[in-house]
Amino acid sequence: MSLGLGILDRPTSLKNHEKAMPYLGGLALLLSILLPVLSLALAKDLLNQKILGILIGSFVLSGLGLFDDIKNLSPYTKFLGQGIGAFILILSGVHLEIIYLPSWLNLLLTLFWVLGITNAFNIIDVMDGLSAGVALIASAAFLFIAIPTQDLLVALLSSAIVGGTLGFLRYNFYPARIFMGDSGSLFLGYLLASLSIAESYTAQNDIALLSPLLILAIPIYDTFYVSLLRILKGKNPFRGSRDHFALRLRASGMKDQQVVLMIYLISIALCEASYIATTVNRYGALFIYLLIISLFIIVGLNLSRIRVDRI
Repeated sequence: MSLGLGILDRPTSLKNHEKAMPYLGGLALLLSILLPVLSLALAKDLLNQKILGILIGSFVLSGLGLFDDIKNLSPYTKFLGQGIGAFILILSGVHLEIIYLPSWLNLLLTLFWVLGITNAFNIIDVMDGLSAGVALIASAAFLFIAIPTQDLLVALLSSAIVGGTLGFLRYNFYPARIFMGDSGSLFLGYLLASLSIAESYTAQNDIALLSPLLILAIPIYDTFYVSLLRILKGKNPFRGSRDHFALRLRASGMKDQQVVLMIYLISIALCEASYIATTVNRYGALFIYLLIISLFIIVGLNLSRIRVDRI
């Protein structure tokens, strides 16, 4: 289908592929995740306002990404579409509820969070299997946290993402036979942003509400890292460049599959740290967050010394 319609990723992007690749993997992800969720929710009478809002919003984001894959939309048009998806989520009742903050600030933070995570998964999609694999690990972490709390909404959606991304990785891991495109990366980012808000983390300590920052640390870190380096170089942070930390690891001499597997291991470790942060007291959780922030800073400084203009 992708070949027939000419929807291909040409070898001019940041991905290191040698020929045009099919670019409709996002539609496969959409069908493999949303259809089982909708079918099971209807069969078990679980379809409530929150689940419906997440499904509608994720469908909108997948459609937005598909248009971008075909027409190459401007960043501002994409932000507008993502904002609509965030408002759908808020109207359905899925939003931050931090008790220390006023309602208007919770809603504003929800908007920024959804936009940030949605774009972050789009930004890290620069190597075969990277974005899908990180999404798989993050959704497994949300599922693991949801099981003891019996949160059916999170358990249903996260298990569907685990199954969908696991099946997709068979064709997307190096050497990839299909790419997810923006339709897939925006879709996964939106779903995971929604899950992270719907989940509860503060049974043991209030600081554990920051756990999603660890579960989604890889896309968050790469987004911040790339944007910072582009700004320091006087470049537009919304335009593509080779400043991604994954590409810097490649430039250091690692093979693509080694880089991706290393990032998988780091993501798993971060998810384990997020779970530990939900079980210890607030001082233990604070220590975990500060330690990981320090490690990211050290790694970022070292990676910034690697030249990536010739990879």
